[in-house]
Amino acid sequence: MESSKIISDDLSYQNWQQKQLDAWENKCTRCGACCGVAEGDPCEHLVEASKGKYICSIYENRFGFHKTVSGKVFECVSIRQILHKWWPGDQCCGYKRH
Repeated sequence: MESSKIISDDLSYQNWQQKQLDAWENKCTRCGACCGVAEGDPCEHLVEASKGKYICSIYENRFGFHKTVSGKVFECVSIRQILHKWWPGDQCCGYKRH
């Protein structure tokens, strides 16, 4: 009986974690500013999904070194690491507005 309680608690915690992650991810407005759109030289993996809305074609594997469309190398980091900083177009960022 004890092990089923632990499994139930683990599943509840995993569900809570997923809801937290989903809520965080849903704050993104898909403006592309953090990926260089406002600077005119975005990440080569950024794709326009619809007018003014962007998605990353390698989102699950985005962290690390990549290139912009013009070939400049940069390091993609978690938005949490740069929220306290400024970048062109950051006034559109859903994370900064919350």
